[in-house]
Amino acid sequence: MAMRAVNQLAVFFVLLLLTIDDYLMAEASWRRRIVGDIAWAMDVVPVKRAQDSAKRGNGMVSLATLDRDTRTILVIGRNTFFVADLSPGDKIRIEGSAVGLKVLNIEGDHKMTVDGIDFPEGVPLPDENVGYDILGRVDTKVVFEKVLDKLTAGGAVGIFPEGGSHDRTELLPLKAGVALIAYSAFEKIGQSVPIVPVGLNYFRAHRWRGRAVIEYGQPISLNPKTMPDYEAGGLRRRNVCNQLLENIETSMKSVIVSTPDFETLELIHTARRLYQRKTGPMNISEKQDLSRRFAEGYKRLLLMTNGKPPTEWLDLQSRVVEYRNELKHLGLKDYQVNALVGEHLDATMNVKEVDGDVVLSFLQLPYHIVHLLLLVALAAVPVMLLNLPVGVLAGLYAEQRRKRALAKSKVKIHGYDVMLTEKVMFCIVMVPLMWMFYGFLLFFLTELDRPTIALGILSMPLFSYTGIVAAEAGMVDLMDLRPFFMRLFPSARRRLAALPEKRRILQKDLRAFIRSIGPGLGEIYFKPDINWKEIIEASKSSDGMDPNKPK
Repeated sequence: MAMRAVNQLAVFFVLLLLTIDDYLMAEASWRRRIVGDIAWAMDVVPVKRAQDSAKRGNGMVSLATLDRDTRTILVIGRNTFFVADLSPGDKIRIEGSAVGLKVLNIEGDHKMTVDGIDFPEGVPLPDENVGYDILGRVDTKVVFEKVLDKLTAGGAVGIFPEGGSHDRTELLPLKAGVALIAYSAFEKIGQSVPIVPVGLNYFRAHRWRGRAVIEYGQPISLNPKTMPDYEAGGLRRRNVCNQLLENIETSMKSVIVSTPDFETLELIHTARRLYQRKTGPMNISEKQDLSRRFAEGYKRLLLMTNGKPPTEWLDLQSRVVEYRNELKHLGLKDYQVNALVGEHLDATMNVKEVDGDVVLSFLQLPYHIVHLLLLVALAAVPVMLLNLPVGVLAGLYAEQRRKRALAKSKVKIHGYDVMLTEKVMFCIVMVPLMWMFYGFLLFFLTELDRPTIALGILSMPLFSYTGIVAAEAGMVDLMDLRPFFMRLFPSARRRLAALPEKRRILQKDLRAFIRSIGPGLGEIYFKPDINWKEIIEASKSSDGMDPNKPK
């Protein structure tokens, strides 16, 4: 069986299984055209989710904890119709919360009790009247039977245990379904099903040609000794399922870079780029490992200082943020800063002494210009005719879908996680239609014979792909040319000239600070190879003291 997690944006990370035969998919997505058709062809199992059919409840409610029972919550309604609208087993979701509270007993139209075990600890109950949503009870028996049949036959199933996609930098609370499937499979086939965490770490996931790094973690299994507790049902079953979920969550966190927010994630990535040594290019796995060390080190630093890091770090952090913002304002990447160093340009020079022609001849400017012109010549026609029209429309369509998904979701921050999916779905329909449109134009507006027109239409996919590859390479050239172009303007010239020295000093101070605190960080500083599952498990005991952890 396999599972999911966040990133970098997005964050966003996903657990799947190693060799997947089937996936579980939200029924709401399964019913959509295109993506649903593809899912049907792949024999994906649709899962009905309560939140997909959520409806606004009548009236308003207030909540209070019953005496001597902190797990049961009393719900008092105003202008409500609990008897008609709800049944035991349904859930209500308080306005502003993503947690569903299971209805235990309905005592009348204005009074009922719900199970508060899933309500976040430390969050006060709303004692004033608030709105609420009704989440109808979902029968998952058919889904479970299909999954168990697949596992019994020796197959693998991909599961997203967070229950849906999001763009947060931390995991959402895992749904209990994955634990129930694991125990049910053990009950049916008599042996534990391996659960493999697979992290999908996205970079620019909402844009074309974004990247995703896939990491596989160590398989985990349930403890056979807990089966009697599972079979006993009730609270004992809930406890062993929660223990398994905690184990799964730990494994999932071992294959992602988890941070409290996106700003911290950006800070960590910038610090990692500054810190890494010039021993040759790092591969993706090495970059992920170093980013994970920085994320864990940042957490340990806050714990070591009780949430009050030293002034030295606060000053260093503000300088890293300032450096990152300067790069953004100038439209540069960190790797380009070293290329700004040269004999023709010095930070101590008077701006008037720097001749624009000398600047333009600096480094590999002629190569970039010639290469870009060749790419433009190669990509101009296919990009303008085959890719650009659909690309622009796909972007507009995806933005509308993003806003709609964000309005419906209780957990999304920006809704970027849906954008590329919507772009791809739009293009699957519109690109062939555009090719057909061009074919009709060639047929009715030219004197070309039919074989020539057919050959032209059949060649459009090749030209379109060539345009994409050439345009991507051209964008790299444009980014590399930007510093040269900006040097022509006196207002930006001195800022560019000062960047290499600023980076060098910042890098030196960052490395010195890490050397000073490194021994106190333990194995993440000393060991070249780390078992991240063990690291996450070891830090569990300190989670409650984590000043960066939301309460």
